[in-house]
Amino acid sequence: MSGPVAGGAAEFEAKLATFVKENRIAGAAASVVHRDERAWAGGAGFADIASGRSAEPDTVYRIASITKTITGTAIMQLRDAHALDLDDPAVQWLPELAVSGGGQPIGRVTIRRLLSHESGLMGDPPGSEWANKEPRYAGVAAVTLARAEEIFVAIGPNLQPKYSNLGYQLLGEIVRRASGYEDYPSYVRQQILAPLGMADSAFDPVPQALAARSATGYEGRSFSDELDVAAPMTNIWAEGGLWSTVGDLGRWLSFQLDAYRDQPRESVLSAASRREMHKPRYLSDESWTLAWGISWYAVRKDDVTWVQHSGNVHGFSSGACFDREHGVGAAVLVNGVADAPGLAMELAAAARRLAAASVPAVPTAVPTPAQYRPLLGLYVLPVGGGLRRVEWRDGDLAFISPNYPDQAMSLTPSGEPDTFTVGAGFRDSGERVCFQRMPDGQVGSLRFGGGTLLRLGPVDEAAGGTPAGAGPPAG
Repeated sequence: MSGPVAGGAAEFEAKLATFVKENRIAGAAASVVHRDERAWAGGAGFADIASGRSAEPDTVYRIASITKTITGTAIMQLRDAHALDLDDPAVQWLPELAVSGGGQPIGRVTIRRLLSHESGLMGDPPGSEWANKEPRYAGVAAVTLARAEEIFVAIGPNLQPKYSNLGYQLLGEIVRRASGYEDYPSYVRQQILAPLGMADSAFDPVPQALAARSATGYEGRSFSDELDVAAPMTNIWAEGGLWSTVGDLGRWLSFQLDAYRDQPRESVLSAASRREMHKPRYLSDESWTLAWGISWYAVRKDDVTWVQHSGNVHGFSSGACFDREHGVGAAVLVNGVADAPGLAMELAAAARRLAAASVPAVPTAVPTPAQYRPLLGLYVLPVGGGLRRVEWRDGDLAFISPNYPDQAMSLTPSGEPDTFTVGAGFRDSGERVCFQRMPDGQVGSLRFGGGTLLRLGPVDEAAGGTPAGAGPPAG
């Protein structure tokens, strides 16, 4: 472990120990990452009180609903492989739902709406009972779909966030059917966990080697510091069943942050699709502090937007978050009841402070491709005089208004000569930018948004004062 964030090890360790002590929990483990490096990992308290086994970075915990980010990734993989579409109705893949009763039409429940908890679907499978000492929960999709007539859409879509464990269980079954795999865990193990080196992550039944390192789950404290062992959960997969370590969750966070590097990995899931998952789809509160994306959600705290997910299941709490700007993240796993996402943000905020204070690396400029050089320059609207710049910036062809220098629209080749489309994230996304050439082959103008801008070039004195590159386009 090296780098500026690793220098905060003593601070991270103290925060974790204080958290365990003040919350009177059995124990917890945590890790901090800086881009693709683990900056720190540690444990405090006990993985198992009876045996005195201590909590360590390699202790295995239930990560609960953080599993949903894995499920969402599986869906996005299948979308990118054209095996399904995010706007497919769920009933297209799960025809058993056609008999669903009451409420809103089931046909309005789409894969996209399930991913972002905006379908309005009921929260848990039929017959669930979390309040019992021994929870009753149908974690297998086949059991749930056998009671499809009891499934209903409680409210219309896109009205509010309506968190649904059932929705993610159904997404897991869609993964199985769309992929052709025997079951959901097999797909996740082969297509996500193994390629990312997450060898300490598994679903029930957990392999013996991991079971020996598993933490014992404990109920929350009531009237005594003595903690009761939590009742075991029934089998559960796509909505919250993964067991993992803070080390593996650190790898998972680094994989998310990798999407913002100059040369990201394109294996497992493309950088563009990962960024799509992190991007907010809708705000869920009037204070504009919480927004939902695809499987992830974002919390804005102290003017920093933390992309994250948390989880709670009998005996375990979890939290993981990351900051895209400074490339830091943190994961916290607790065998008990405590604010794991709060500690994750606290650790990540300390890492962010250390990363921001470090000396930034100066990147090496990426050479401009020869075919783009004739396109670069200043363009002007003949009426009104509005200016635009076409630049090669940070390894990308960019279209920029001098009035908004921080909003560089990326231009993606369309496959046609001198024709591009505006990248994602702008009012003009998907619009065409067409460079037009004069009879001598020089670029004289570009057409964009229903108008034509003329290219300004240096005055060619030998040509009698005519601006080079200015003039009507060829044809």
